[in-house]
Amino acid sequence: MNTNKKHINVVWLKRDLRLNDNEAIFNATQNKIPTLLLYVFEKSLENDAHYSPRHWNFIKQSIADINNELKNSNTHVLAVTSEVLQVFNTIQETYKIDSVFSHQETGLKITYERDKTFKRFCKNNQISWIENINNGIFRALRNRTNWVSKWESYMNEPQFIFDSAAENYLDTASISELEKTLEKTNLETVPDAIFQKGGTTMAGKYLQTFFDERYHYYSSNISKPLLARKSCSRLSPYIAWGNISSRQVLQKAAAFRLTCTHKKQIDSFVSRLTWQAHFIQKFEMEEIMEFESVNKGFHSLKKKINKQYINAWKMGQTGFPLIDASMRCLNETGYLNFRMRAMLVSFFTHNLWQPWQEATHHLSQMFLDFEPGIHFPQLQMQAGETGINMLRIYNPIKNSYEHDPDGGFIKKWVPELRNLPRAFVHEPYKMTYLDQQFNDFEIGISYPKPIVNIERTRKFASDFLWKMKKNPLVKEESSRILKLHTMADIGDSE
Repeated sequence: MNTNKKHINVVWLKRDLRLNDNEAIFNATQNKIPTLLLYVFEKSLENDAHYSPRHWNFIKQSIADINNELKNSNTHVLAVTSEVLQVFNTIQETYKIDSVFSHQETGLKITYERDKTFKRFCKNNQISWIENINNGIFRALRNRTNWVSKWESYMNEPQFIFDSAAENYLDTASISELEKTLEKTNLETVPDAIFQKGGTTMAGKYLQTFFDERYHYYSSNISKPLLARKSCSRLSPYIAWGNISSRQVLQKAAAFRLTCTHKKQIDSFVSRLTWQAHFIQKFEMEEIMEFESVNKGFHSLKKKINKQYINAWKMGQTGFPLIDASMRCLNETGYLNFRMRAMLVSFFTHNLWQPWQEATHHLSQMFLDFEPGIHFPQLQMQAGETGINMLRIYNPIKNSYEHDPDGGFIKKWVPELRNLPRAFVHEPYKMTYLDQQFNDFEIGISYPKPIVNIERTRKFASDFLWKMKKNPLVKEESSRILKLHTMADIGDSE
């Protein structure tokens, strides 16, 4: 055994794909031992049903952007395809790993179990594993007392400045030697203008254009599926994958607010960033939400799975134009504004009366900004299975008239309806036989008939769920959840 191995630190990058305000990198470079930056494309995660190629492409672009920033530091990220333990075992054949630095990940059960295994590995190999707080999410909280003040305090702390000095890092030549013993990941991706491109550089551009002009209509356009694409910040994938930290965004927003002309818009934007952290913290404390309703009283709710309904919903073929336009837009671009996301889940769980668990994989695969801590709490809230939130059953017709009055969004994503007069684009199934003849359009052929009666299904779901809210176990669980998660007012969540 070689006892003269060179000592190194390893920064295990996860959902913190940036250099600045990255505490793991900052901490790793404090003791003057060369640091290796590592990202593992884990085969187990690539095969997990929550992920899709659009996520891995975004990550590859993010790493490529980091490597571009690292050129003058004579280092780059070791990006390999394997499993974490295999990679660390291989690295240890050449180097003595003193410490591993990463953030505390609020992830899926599969990543939680992996982390527990890695912790045992570190202990057995006398490696120190230092995990830092991520975006103000605190582990092992017993309740939410003072959580807002703790989160705000964290967000107001100075950012961690990246030290680019080459002596801090394992050099490129040494990393290239490691790549010969591992399965190096090809970071090249096919250019695609439809999806937002990953990387800190792009995150900065989106943030800057938002503050330069797009924020002016943030509140007024946030619920409009067409206009929200330009009026919202569009930072969610960059925050989800860590191209930019919440602290960086919030501190820039606070500085910008001092001189901006539309302060209420910035306040609204910051409020939603706070709510984002709230939901992730909730998931951190209630990980059962990945599989079951957080309110145990709803575990008795059984819904019969209808594959025909589910497939129509996934493909945007339900016969309800705004539902179908929203799903097709999401499928193709990876983005959809919050209200339309909520409407898709509401339609699935209430009008189609399907269990939210049957929606989780398709939506997580399609959302470019898939964040487990947001995903599962939002699914359950929109499904009406928390027992503490207001029951909201979104009417797709009402929302269509209110938020896409000219039908521009619908016509963009449902081309079958593109040539219809505005009077019919929201409810094409109301066209008479003569209307259909005149417009060369046939309901059921040109475009699907509605797969359900939304008035009848809405009443059924509402009556059923309101009755369940009176169930003693639901009430008991509601009290428990409120006691655990109640905190100071942080504004409207929608």
